[in-house]
Amino acid sequence: MIRTQLISKDQPITAEDSSLVDRWKSNGRDYLWLDIHRELLNEDIELLLSLGCHELAIHDAQRLRHPPKVEVFKNNTFILFRGLTNISDDMTLEPQQISFFIGERFLITVHRGLSLSVNQYWSDNEISQLLTKPALLATKIIHYSSGRYLNAVLGFEDILNDAEESLLGNNPEQAMRNLVGYRSSLLKLRRVFNYHEKLTRTIVQDELHLHSENYDSELRHAARDIYDRCERLLSLATMYYETCGDLIDGYISISSHQLNHTMRILTVITAIFIPLGFMAGLYGMNFDHMPELHWRYSYFALLSVMGITVIGLILFFRHKKWL
Repeated sequence: MIRTQLISKDQPITAEDSSLVDRWKSNGRDYLWLDIHRELLNEDIELLLSLGCHELAIHDAQRLRHPPKVEVFKNNTFILFRGLTNISDDMTLEPQQISFFIGERFLITVHRGLSLSVNQYWSDNEISQLLTKPALLATKIIHYSSGRYLNAVLGFEDILNDAEESLLGNNPEQAMRNLVGYRSSLLKLRRVFNYHEKLTRTIVQDELHLHSENYDSELRHAARDIYDRCERLLSLATMYYETCGDLIDGYISISSHQLNHTMRILTVITAIFIPLGFMAGLYGMNFDHMPELHWRYSYFALLSVMGITVIGLILFFRHKKWL
């Protein structure tokens, strides 16, 4: 599906097709927003090429999985951003790739399916002012999308606290499985946020004009705000990832300590019963020439030796603080 908005004499005109593109081309003062929310068809590619979009950038926009990037071409700036359709409580991400072609008088957004971030500004009451600065509008869309990431990541802190309490509760195995899943999801998020942080850092540090007529303070502040947000997302994802790792390591350490304690108790029991078993086996052979077998007090003497051995070993292990 294709839809367009045209700002002509400060009045927005909307169409559910690309019919406004020819009108925009014939007027050097209008501003155009072309939104393509479907897989690119041949006719879409021809339309993008006619608007000056680079063939390689169009190819990147078609790919399902491509790292976020920014490239400056002669007629426009291309930004590839990893948005999201949904992010669940366990940090499982359903990504949505959004491509921006930013020119001096046009903004082109390409994505598969509807985008909440694009729709947020498509019907904005101030679209007449926003579209006159395509670069600023693009940064606002990216800012809104990264804000959805931020809300989800900040809400994960409570889930992580619950998982930490569950490790010490009645079902630590389930909490352990959840933590392993969280850690895997956070690793994917950290990779995405790392790309975003690099992308926005390039825009800020290199002061890319994004094909804006004036790289004014408003656009500069908007770009800086996106960079700060992406940097915070990366730091939060990294912190939560490391926290999950620490909780997993802590649980493994506690389990190992408990196992060591159990093994020590079993070792003590084994050490006590080995000499008892030896003595019982020795005098259970019943050879004829064993003088102790015919002694009247042999049984009681052997029991006494066994008792003294047990008491001596128990005192020894207590002295070593094994019991």
